Amino acid sequence: MLLTHVARDEERDVELRPMQFFHIMRRIFGYAAPHRRVVIVLGIITLVRSIQLPLLAHILSTVIQGAISHGDFHGALVGAGEFAAVAAFTQITFGYRVLYALELGELVVRDMRNAIFGHLQELTASFFNKMKVGRIISRMSSDLEAIRLGVQDIVFMSIVGIGQALIASALMFRADHVMFFIIVLLGPVIWGLNRHFSRQLINAQREAQESFSRVTATLAESVTGIRVTQGFVREETNASLFRNLLQDHSRYNLTAAKASAIFLPMLEFNSQVFIGLLILVGGWRVLHHQSTIGAIVEFFLQSGNFFDPIRNLSGQYTQAFTALVGAERVFRLMDTKPDWADPVTAQPLEGLRGQVEFRDVSFGYDPARLILHDISFAAEPGQTIALVGHTGSGKTSITNLIAKAYLPTSGTLLVDGQDITQVTTPSLRKHLGVVQQSNFLFEGTVLDNIRFSRPEATLAEVVDTARKLDCLDLFEMLPDGWNTQVGESGNALSLGQRQLVCFARALLADPRIFILDEATSSIDAITESRLQASLALLLKGRTSFVIAHRLSTIRQADMIMVLADGRIIERGKHAELLAMNGAYHDLYTQFVRAE
Repeated sequence: MLLTHVARDEERDVELRPMQFFHIMRRIFGYAAPHRRVVIVLGIITLVRSIQLPLLAHILSTVIQGAISHGDFHGALVGAGEFAAVAAFTQITFGYRVLYALELGELVVRDMRNAIFGHLQELTASFFNKMKVGRIISRMSSDLEAIRLGVQDIVFMSIVGIGQALIASALMFRADHVMFFIIVLLGPVIWGLNRHFSRQLINAQREAQESFSRVTATLAESVTGIRVTQGFVREETNASLFRNLLQDHSRYNLTAAKASAIFLPMLEFNSQVFIGLLILVGGWRVLHHQSTIGAIVEFFLQSGNFFDPIRNLSGQYTQAFTALVGAERVFRLMDTKPDWADPVTAQPLEGLRGQVEFRDVSFGYDPARLILHDISFAAEPGQTIALVGHTGSGKTSITNLIAKAYLPTSGTLLVDGQDITQVTTPSLRKHLGVVQQSNFLFEGTVLDNIRFSRPEATLAEVVDTARKLDCLDLFEMLPDGWNTQVGESGNALSLGQRQLVCFARALLADPRIFILDEATSSIDAITESRLQASLALLLKGRTSFVIAHRLSTIRQADMIMVLADGRIIERGKHAELLAMNGAYHDLYTQFVRAE
């Protein structure tokens, strides 16, 4: 997201309906199914917990009505012992409930995180062109943490609360069913308040989560592009725009807080109304011999067990919706289908020779806006094909199709005579070596990054690869040699050193098809001269596609194709194209003058 305005999220949340809630909950707890032992133990503990607090209140009520009211010290002592034993068991049960709930929450989130990561590996390049990194991080962090809270706390606390309220209700009904029905009339009031304020809470919470995604995405982009920001003195402007995003996020959080500030005190007031009704109605019934002091004592002691769960459930209502909205966003990501997938009939490529043929291939990242038009050519095994043309002419799009990052919009692309759509993607890519102008290095050592293409390679094989590239001395000159840390995204190395790592990484895989996209643009002229001489030998026998603005590097190519507006306008060898006195001649003349 370019920080020129406070952007709204193009990925809007949909309104969740009750049936969707159950569907989402089923999917969440589908991840709990493999952990059956934890679920069963936690379920038993939860049921026991729902009984314990009403039982403690009932024991206390019985002691007050019986032993204490009759002055029976021994009976009061026995009752105190029973109360203490149940209370101790209650605390032990609570500890185990927390332990198992935390364990289940961690297991569910761990499995979901693994599933998301695995799914991301299967998505095609177009998805990552559209989806901001910050949003993906938000799904893997804040949204999953909301789910964790829902699993380990809200669900089981809600079950305990509901069970506790039901048992308290049964004991209150047993004590005085008339007074109980009067008290229950508060139920519709609580339900009405809950329904009225829940929508405000849900909408505000959803907006807060989405605004947090925008904050995360912008932060990730700003940190990545900090040098550009500083280079154009945009620090204060970007900071101001980021403050606007934070204010937007705070506004939604405050909206939810304001709704809660009205909602929760109203629930608290309901319990006070309950006490007032208890004194008024209960006192009247006792005075008229229609009830007993013991019943009022039971009502008083059970009132917390009845109203506290209702109040807590209402507070957890918002948290539950936060978890459900987070889960909906996570599952929407997991339900994203790749633009394409290998058909079940796809066959692995065996013994790849390296023949590549385009037959009337057209392509557009958006099918309605084509970038390539009717591209046709054939590259025989071992040939070097150079692609030249101005920026935006379609050179990189051709190599993206060869690497099967995308599929042709129309036409046919063949590798060794087989339609690329009918061969398995991994079997094709393991024969590819790609070096781009801007390559990515993973945090770790130089050796780790070179071995990324072939983890089983020995140090001797890595050294031999560097020697073939005529850059062994450049690696050995690094501060810690092969064990030099590259830093985040390779920032501890110069651009040229990063590029050498990428060359070695690609060559170590021993590919049959090589793609070099402005691969030497970051390397100094002396190193490039050494590298080009080595590459000429190394690329021999491999089919190579070379994109270069330095036209001196492609003079020996078997075929040079000149592209303009997504079409091949000239093709031939260097001398042939110069003799044509056309577009290539003009490009080469401009290059010579620039040199």
